[in-house]
This record gives sequence, structure tokens and C-alpha cells, in this order.
Amino acid sequence: MSRLPRVLFVCVENACRSQMAEGFARKYGAGQIEAFSAGSRPAEMVNPRAVALMAECGCDLSAHVSKPLSAFEGQVVDALVTMGCGDACPWLPASRRLDWDLPDPKLLSDDAFRQVRDDIEQRVRELLADARHWQNPTR
Repeated sequence: MSRLPRVLFVCVENACRSQMAEGFARKYGAGQIEAFSAGSRPAEMVNPRAVALMAECGCDLSAHVSKPLSAFEGQVVDALVTMGCGDACPWLPASRRLDWDLPDPKLLSDDAFRQVRDDIEQRVRELLADARHWQNPTR
């Protein structure tokens, strides 16, 4: 039985960067991948600025919640993308590992926040283009 490749985006709080990446991956990768996000020390909620600024791009994060990495223990992940969290992102098994060294936008101006958002969007599009060449995993 085949399944879609699974991508997990990880940052510290799972409130901005990884949530935005998950949103873009779900928007652009629908039917191509399964996208998830988590945090090494999850916040109580997704950052309201992330929700508002993603809405500008047609991504609705209003129902998203911050999740701990422990929610994914024992699950198969084809690609793990860490987002500038360094040692705070523990090792998880994955066929592909990427580290996107991105600043946490939570304290940045709206314009700088948008720059991080747009950088994430571009990186997600590149990841999805690459994912088209991944072999269809079976499980």
C-alpha cells in the first residue's frame, strides 16, 4: 500500500516558522505530501501575527495549534525540516533532513516578519519541487 511522503517542520515554539511552513506545504502540496509541524518547547498558541500575515497569502492558520515533538514519536517521517532551533531541536529519524537557519520572526517588525514568511514560502516550494522526485514510500 502506498502513501504520501510525510514532512515534519520543527522550530522551538511551533508558533510561527514551522506553522507557516506547514501552511504553505498544505496549500501547495495538497495531494503530493502530508505536512505537519511541531515544536521542541511548544507555545500555548500559534502567534496571532503569523495567523494574520499568512492570511494575506491565502493560508488559514486560525485552527492550527502548537504541538510538541513528542506527538510524533514512533511515526515515519520522510523529511524533517528544522528551522533555526539548533540544539533545541532533538534528532528524529527521517530519510531527508534539512536545516533552514531562519530567524524567529515573533519580535520582528511586520515587514521583517513578512520577509521570513516569504523566505519560508520559497523554501517550501523548492522542497515540494524536490519531493516530486522522491520515490513513493510504501508502508
